[in-house]
Amino acid sequence: MKSRYSFGGDEHLFVECDESMSLEAFFKSLSMTRAIREAGIAGVTEICPANASFQIRFDPDRIKPDDILAEVKAIETAAAKSEPIIGTRIIEIPVFYQDPWTHETLMRFRERHQDPQATDLEYAARINDLASVEDFVTAHSGSPWFVSMVGFVAGLPFMYQMVERQRQLQVPKYLRPRTDTPKLTVGHGGCFSCIYSVRGAGGYQMFGITPMPIFDPEQKTGYLRDFMVFFRPGDIVKFKPIGRDEHDAIAADVASGRYAPQMHEITFDLREFQKDIDGYNARLEGMIHGR
Repeated sequence: MKSRYSFGGDEHLFVECDESMSLEAFFKSLSMTRAIREAGIAGVTEICPANASFQIRFDPDRIKPDDILAEVKAIETAAAKSEPIIGTRIIEIPVFYQDPWTHETLMRFRERHQDPQATDLEYAARINDLASVEDFVTAHSGSPWFVSMVGFVAGLPFMYQMVERQRQLQVPKYLRPRTDTPKLTVGHGGCFSCIYSVRGAGGYQMFGITPMPIFDPEQKTGYLRDFMVFFRPGDIVKFKPIGRDEHDAIAADVASGRYAPQMHEITFDLREFQKDIDGYNARLEGMIHGR
């Protein structure tokens, strides 16, 4: 996996880690951006990580383009020789699948959907050769997801399922975007799942909703008072199916400031994960509650 470099104007260097989406490409992008930050290169003013790529903004009066390119290539060489291990978090996200709010919205936009006669979950189950919506929910929530990027909309996580490629859920976006998506909708487009941090337009299939805020610019939510964005690139997410009663109870705890997300600091080893994906994922799930 060899990176491709290109300059955008006088102040930006774009780095593409790989042409295809993969956990390995995301891991490389994350490792390189972390290493570039830690290097403290004079003249680097901003680093913007994406999925399998990232962009660096630099001050050409402080560092020449050829010099920033040489610095980044040296970091890539060093990263290739290091162990693929990162410190991160495993996080449990409660999801009310087939909730009434996303259902009302998806019914308003059926003419923009591939299958106007089916709900988003029914369509997703069918095209993934699953027998029922319940089977799809089990597949969606049964394995963890790697947060490859946070952005596009403030605080929105892009998440990639941590299973073998042939087992990954694939669901295309709507044929035409919606003009409305409820806040905290759990959606899916292509190979990525996401959580809509705010209400607005969108095109991902809608599967459910979480009562757990992930973006709070006013920082009134207890666990978001130190930083308004909850997710970080490299986080590992495990969805937990919940019903209406548990959704409402969590929402009440969030409103009163009592709610604390279930999560645990961990060390993730990509090579160990690749040796036994299902076994490693089972251990990750146990770590959520510190077991």
